[in-house]
Amino acid sequence: AEWFARLGTSKSRGTKAFSLVGQVANTGLVEVPMGTSLREIVCGIGGGVLGGRALKAVQTGGPSGGCLPESLMDLPVDYERLTEAGSMMGSGGLIVMDDRTCMVDVARYFLRFLVEESCGKCTPCREGLRQLLAIYDRLVEGRGREGDVARIEALAEAVRLGSLCELGRSAVNPVLSTLRYFGEEYRAHIERRSCPAGTCRELTAYSIVADGEQKPRRAGANGSSKGSDVQGPGSRHVCNGCHLCVAACPVGAIAGERKRPHVIDQDTCISCGACFEACKTGAIRFFPKSERMVADAHAAH
Repeated sequence: AEWFARLGTSKSRGTKAFSLVGQVANTGLVEVPMGTSLREIVCGIGGGVLGGRALKAVQTGGPSGGCLPESLMDLPVDYERLTEAGSMMGSGGLIVMDDRTCMVDVARYFLRFLVEESCGKCTPCREGLRQLLAIYDRLVEGRGREGDVARIEALAEAVRLGSLCELGRSAVNPVLSTLRYFGEEYRAHIERRSCPAGTCRELTAYSIVADGEQKPRRAGANGSSKGSDVQGPGSRHVCNGCHLCVAACPVGAIAGERKRPHVIDQDTCISCGACFEACKTGAIRFFPKSERMVADAHAAH
């Protein structure tokens, strides 16, 4: 017991076991002394983010925990510091998220789980979480409204103060922490109808962009290419016609001959992102669907 107490910090002694999962190279159960930094756990023991992508956030403490940004990765992991940062130790879960993670959708995901877990005894938890989830459903569908952030903050505070048990009081941690550290993503969803991570389907369109092109190459319903000339003499393209995106697309929205640049039929594309993940050359980009609507409107006139 004396040896164990020598480990950790003055207030959080000993070690802690964590379940390290998500977009990290080495997943599994890890045990570290209290006070070990998140960076040591994720980038050291965990081997960093999968595929060399940028680390965006780590969610700690299970469904009721908070989401901490990359700027806090040097935070020592103990009960006090996690609470101060807007998260919690909880069950010891650590979920690693890369730059393709939408933090608005992450908060929505945990809210959906907590709505199901609520026993329904107290009104603030039962109704407050449902109302919050309804707002988040609107945000990811491009139906955000002016004042939604203030509504979320007010509802979250009411749930936190009025709930009878710890489930309700801590259920708003994912909401408040993402608002605190990733507020710009909320503003993008509400004001610009865009998802910076490119994962909210109703807000995101995908295209194959040729090297040096300013506009995405898109295919219309008849398969014709719209935008920059894709077969100009001497032109160089990021797309090498490998056909990986064609094989990955579940709806057959991508056309093109092998070893020639491909195009995405925007009328068929369901914005699932499968092509983006499959592409090995960085030829596929995403952009706000609202830009596509504006471009199509101009093209029609």
